[in-house]
Amino acid sequence: MYVKICGLRTAEHAQVAVEAGADAVGVVMNRTSVRRASEDEARTVVDTVSGRLDAVLVVNDLPALEAARTAVRLGFDVLQLHGAAYGPDDFAAALAVLPRVWRATSLDLDPPLEVGAHGEEVLLLDAPRPGSGERWDLSALAMRAPKGRWMVAGGLAPGNVAEAVQVVQPWGVDVSSGVEVAPGQKDSDLMRSFVSRARRA
Repeated sequence: MYVKICGLRTAEHAQVAVEAGADAVGVVMNRTSVRRASEDEARTVVDTVSGRLDAVLVVNDLPALEAARTAVRLGFDVLQLHGAAYGPDDFAAALAVLPRVWRATSLDLDPPLEVGAHGEEVLLLDAPRPGSGERWDLSALAMRAPKGRWMVAGGLAPGNVAEAVQVVQPWGVDVSSGVEVAPGQKDSDLMRSFVSRARRA
C-alpha cells in the first residue's frame, strides 16, 4: 500500500512522515489554499525527505508548464495536477519538463478512469471538494475501479482508512485534513496512526 501525506510545510512533519513509513509527502502551492507552502517551506520539506520518499508538488491553479518548472527548480520528484483545469495538452507540457506527473480528479467531473489517459504515472481520485475533509461515496468505485497505479483520497483519516482500502482496494491512499487538528495544522500522532493503519489494511 502506497501512502502519501499531503499538505506538509515543516521539516518536523516531513521527518515524521519518513519515520512513520510513508511513501510520499505532498506540498501544496495553490494560490488560495490554507495549506499553501512558501518556496522556502517547500524546499525545507523536499530537503528533509530527499532520497527517502517521493516529494510531490500539488497544484490546481497554476499553469501546468509553470508548475513543472517550479517543481524542477525546487527539487520535487513528482508534479500532481489537480482538477478539471488541466487537460491532455497541459499534461504534455508538464511531462516535457518533468517525467513524473500525476493526475488528480473527482468522479463528479466524469474523468477518464484509465491510468495514463493523459500520460500520467498515477491517477488520484478525490472528493468533489479537495482538501475539505469531506467523505464521499466510495461504493461508486466498487464496479468501476481503475486498474494500475491509482490512489483514493478525500475524507480519509486513521479511523476509516482501513475500511476504505478494503472497499475499493486502491494501489495507494492520500491524506491531508484527516491528520490535522485544525485546517493546515498537521498532528504527528495522527500521521503515524494513519500510516500504520493503512499498512495493516
